[in-house]
This record gives sequence, C-alpha cells and structure tokens, in this order.
Amino acid sequence: MYSSIDHQWMGEALAEAQKALYLSNPNPRVGCVIVKDGQIIGRGFTQRVGGPHAEIQALSDAKLKGFDPKGSTIYVTLEPCNHTGRTPPCVDALLTAKPAKVIVAMVDPNPLVAGKGLGRLKAAGIEVQCGLMESEAQILNCGFISRMTRGLPWVRLKIAASLDGKTALPNGHSQWITGSLARADGHHWRAQACAIVTGVGTVKEDNPSLNVREVETHRQPWRIIIDSKLETPLAAKILNNPSESGVMIVCANLNGSAVQEKANLLKSRGVEVLTMANEFGKVDLPKLFAYLAQERHMNEIHVEAGFKLNGSMLSEDCVDELLLYYAPFFMGEGIGMANISPLDSLQSKQDWKMIDQSMLGSDIRLRLIKSK
Repeated sequence: MYSSIDHQWMGEALAEAQKALYLSNPNPRVGCVIVKDGQIIGRGFTQRVGGPHAEIQALSDAKLKGFDPKGSTIYVTLEPCNHTGRTPPCVDALLTAKPAKVIVAMVDPNPLVAGKGLGRLKAAGIEVQCGLMESEAQILNCGFISRMTRGLPWVRLKIAASLDGKTALPNGHSQWITGSLARADGHHWRAQACAIVTGVGTVKEDNPSLNVREVETHRQPWRIIIDSKLETPLAAKILNNPSESGVMIVCANLNGSAVQEKANLLKSRGVEVLTMANEFGKVDLPKLFAYLAQERHMNEIHVEAGFKLNGSMLSEDCVDELLLYYAPFFMGEGIGMANISPLDSLQSKQDWKMIDQSMLGSDIRLRLIKSK
C-alpha cells in the first residue's frame, strides 16, 4: 500500500514532529510535509499551545516559498483536527489548499476528532490513507494517547542507581551517582514532560531545583511536590520562580492553624497548594494523576523522587515506564530504589518489558514498560 518514497516523506514528517517534543504540550507532537513533483514544498510542526498546528505551519511555509499546494500529497503524523479549540480546524485549511492526497500516520485519539477529520477530507474527494509508520507516531505521543484513552497521563519514573541498586549512601548523599551524560539525558526527559514530580523527602534532603537546564527549551514543566503534611521548607529551591512554569504542593490535609498559615503564605508567593487525601492520611496518588490528566490536561509526568515515594508509586500501580540509569560501581550499604513490601510469591510480581538500552558514557540507561 505504501512505497519506499511514502516512508521517506513520512519519516520527514516525523522528524518535524520531533521538533515539537519540548514545545507543544498539552497538544500532541505533530509534523507535516507537503510534497509536490517529487520535492518538499512546505514543512511544519506544532507550535506552543495556542499557536499554529503542523499543517498550518507547512501550508504557510509553502506559501512563503511561492508554492501552490493544489494537487500535492500531504504527509502528516496525526489526523488533522476537525474542531475549533484554541485554533481553527486544520481540516478547513487543507480543504482550501486542495491537495490530491493526504497520508496520515495515526488517527487522533481525541474523541472530538477520532476519524471525523479524515471523513471530511474523503467527503471532499481527497484521497486519504492512514496507518503509515503508525507505531512511530504513537511512541512520540504516548502521553497524549494515554490522556485521551485512559484519562491518565503517561507516568515515567526515573531512578539513578549503582549496580547493586542503591540510590544514595546511608546518610542520604546521592550527588552524583551517574556521570554528566546520564544527567544531561535526564534533563531531556524532564523537558518533554508536562510536570516533574518529587517528594518532600527529596526536597528536604537534596534541595533540588527540578527545572530543565541541560537542554535548550522554551517551556519549563510544572514542578509538583508530594507533601502530605506540608513540610516543604519555605527556602527550598524548587519554590523559586513559580511563574516560570508553575509550582504545586499536594497535601493530604491542611489541619491546624500553623499549616493553614503556611499554605496561605505559599499561595501568596504563587505556589499552588492542593489537598487530596486517601484513607490512610497520605496523598491519593491515583486520584492525583487522574486530576492532572483530566483537569490540568497533562500528558506526560516525569517522577524523580526517593525510595519511599518510588515504592508508593509502584505499589499503587501509578507507573507506566521505568527510566533507569545504572552507574558501573557497587555501593554496598545504602538506600534502595523503592520501598516496596516483600512478595509472598513470585506469582505476585510486577512484570516489566525492556524497550530500550543505551550507553551514556560509562553508565547504562534502561527503559521498561509494563508487560501486558
């Protein structure tokens, strides 16, 4: 059904979509190329939220170069939208451009689109094909797909450890277990997330900023602290510049006048304070992630925390992907990767599937997702 040339041009569209990796949240990462007479006459990718989508960028690029897209073939990594959101429907612009064919990598999982965009193109007499390099497009938008189909974000848990699975010395010291390349790679994953989540223990122990510094980005993710008793120090670095991205502290409750006063002070500084308790008086993690997807429209969540929160995340089935960095040494005694209860039997274990392994200097990075 698809030629090698089709794969080449869709590969170009996917390369365009990759440019939106740090940029387009909460919108999906979409790329588009317009091909006519064997050459690309326009290309584009989704801009920051509220800005042009990939198809509009590509059409504008073609116009700027003096090309007419009529009769062309348009390759786009996600079905063109057919509804008015922050921008007009892309389908309208494509119908005006009058291409001969539109080839799409994947159907939009957004119920507002979900095949309707393709239907309108077909009804106008434009040839439409869908499914070329679909898996590549899906991988690029795992968070958006998760939010649209499950009402949950894609949650990625990052852990850096020694070969024997220790994340810190017994005294809590952990800087630095891995080398500079692995740390820079961690910032790549931070940059593509809608939010970076940590626990109050990490804030008190390491005092991290938890922003993106090692890669260039025009958008900083939200910083979210899981803090049942509102113990975050007021001088913590993570609270700095809340207007830069957004800072949120999630508590179990705000009982007591001193805690209320602290919450009001934090709010006056631009920090958002939420309460979301479970039956044990801790933060309700499943409820929080559902809230972040459904109410705050967050696609991907990047978690960098200590072994207590890591254990809670895993025990409460909140993790979709493990991002593990192993440094080539044994620590011996130290703090482990996750505080989880011992198994009664191996039949009750969580199974994970390796999807990638890479060397970063002398460190190894493993990526795993839940086995189905």
